[in-house]
Amino acid sequence: MPLYHIIILAIVQGISEFLPISSSGHLILTHALLHEGPGQPDYWGETLTLDIAVHVGSLLAILLYFRKDIWQVVLGGFDLLSAHKNGLSQRAKLCLFLIAGTIPVVIIGLILHIYEPAWARSLQLAAWGLVIFGILLGVADLKCPTTRTGADLTLKDVMIIGLAQCLALLPGTSRSGITMTAGRFLGLSRVEAARFSFLLGSIAIAGAGFLAALGLIENPPSNGLWLDIAVGVVVSCLAALGAMHILMKWLTRSSFMVFVWYRVGLGLFLLVLLYTGMLG
Repeated sequence: MPLYHIIILAIVQGISEFLPISSSGHLILTHALLHEGPGQPDYWGETLTLDIAVHVGSLLAILLYFRKDIWQVVLGGFDLLSAHKNGLSQRAKLCLFLIAGTIPVVIIGLILHIYEPAWARSLQLAAWGLVIFGILLGVADLKCPTTRTGADLTLKDVMIIGLAQCLALLPGTSRSGITMTAGRFLGLSRVEAARFSFLLGSIAIAGAGFLAALGLIENPPSNGLWLDIAVGVVVSCLAALGAMHILMKWLTRSSFMVFVWYRVGLGLFLLVLLYTGMLG
């Protein structure tokens, strides 16, 4: 895979992972436009390498951008150890909620990782996902109140968001998009829905990167691929930082509707190309 392909894919991943527009859908489309596919030499090895790089880059971006929140989660983990004596602090509650909300996607994700279904990279399914889940985000954003904060969440709320995150395993859904949608349906403000989505996603992204790393251990990359990994990490991290900063600023004064229209428009455009045979 040429280095400029790595850079393009890392930028696409970094941006689309944190905007509610589906990273899987955009990566599948980008691979198709770059004519990258299973028939290319060492495609799967290079794709595995890129997966690790962009997941590490995305995780670094979350740790940097939300470093204060992440530190509170870490301290909350220590608070959990003494919760039977001192009670459950707010940061311990957040830590517990993030763990609980991640359990559903870990279980379903491991099952899909073992069986590796072909539909997981289906461009047609990604196109439908862009449209359907884009409309859901629009409904949630237009119809639901924006009165609740992360501190108002209950364990039931978190499990609903966690179960919704499982839908992100379908191409075209968007992990950040579906968790923000669930948050908005539960009445979270736009900024709070995005913040909790990113914190929850840090564990899922770390887990996905870990699974990809296990595959890399079984099939070590050639020396030349280490440069690809380094480039992928740096580029995806910078792109992700930019995307998160822009989104959080945007949501303080506007809605998700620009992303809804983009998703629906892109999804319909892809469906037209697919069903007319213009895109394979």
